[in-house]
Amino acid sequence: IKHEGLNLAPCSPYAAQKLATEALTKAYTETMEVEVIALRYFNVFGPFQDPMSDYAAVIPAFVRRMLQGQRPIIFGDGLQSRDFTFVGDVVAANIASMQAPSESCGRPYNIACGRRTSLLELVQSLNTILGTELEAEHQDERAGDVKHSLADISRAQASLSWAPEVSFEEGLRRTVEWIRGSS
Repeated sequence: IKHEGLNLAPCSPYAAQKLATEALTKAYTETMEVEVIALRYFNVFGPFQDPMSDYAAVIPAFVRRMLQGQRPIIFGDGLQSRDFTFVGDVVAANIASMQAPSESCGRPYNIACGRRTSLLELVQSLNTILGTELEAEHQDERAGDVKHSLADISRAQASLSWAPEVSFEEGLRRTVEWIRGSS
């Protein structure tokens, strides 16, 4: 479980930039009295993600392929897991952070569902929603991919009075409905 107090050692420029931004958040809050909060989003998904992009997130990429009758592609065994977070809950977290008390500032907060879902479970859920029976096509695991991601969201719940409200299944249904309608 990933909590905000973990000792971080970023392995990519992207991750290092995110950590540097959190350090700036703390510095601005402590030295310049600018109230800033850092939110760590975990695997955000939902309507308006571009399923046609070469860089599409896993959910719209899977949905697009499955709507076309194609098997979703999983890199690795499919047991890798993610803490998928519906975009509406991310919006609610942003609003909660704007309304948070001053003592909440200068700290990072995990914004996630707080639930681990494997890619194989994702395919199974999409098959249920779509009424299909497509099995995943497995390809070689990609170097550097995170095996498991699960967030501890207790700090956001306590300090920001925020908690996710949309279940993974409901968010998935809303996302599939939007992708179907936009095709």
